[in-house]
Amino acid sequence: MARQHARTLWYDRPKYVFMEFCVEDSTDVHVLIEDHRIVFRLHCLLSCKNADGVELYNEIEFYAKVNSKDSQDKRSGRSITCFVRKWKEKVAWPRLTKEDIKPVWLSVDFDNWRDWEGDEEVELAQVEHYAELLKKVNTKRPPPGMDDLDDDSDSADATSN
Repeated sequence: MARQHARTLWYDRPKYVFMEFCVEDSTDVHVLIEDHRIVFRLHCLLSCKNADGVELYNEIEFYAKVNSKDSQDKRSGRSITCFVRKWKEKVAWPRLTKEDIKPVWLSVDFDNWRDWEGDEEVELAQVEHYAELLKKVNTKRPPPGMDDLDDDSDSADATSN
């Protein structure tokens, strides 16, 4: 059986590293998350599009230690996404792999990438803005006047009898 790597996207957040193994219509998926590595394996006999008895296999040694017990994976019709909890939170990873090499099948997910270092100030400003909006909404004002509304319920009862 031939073995190939699944295309993999990743991005970094303060508490988690996210990885997406891009495999459509997958079944028989095995994901093993350990404290220093992840292993993704998928047998593609009839379970993947354009599969000709191919096994997809990715093994990644992580840049830093992770908390495997607080990590998980989620399968969808288009991919398998892994939420890997960092051992040391709020430490940016410059790369996903331990080795300073970039495999051709591994790419940064720029659609989800965000430079989050120093985001505490931005996050605090957003929370303050949200609190201000809540104050405006919760401020008690007199109810709007309803004098111009017709009471159609009496006329509807009269016409139905």
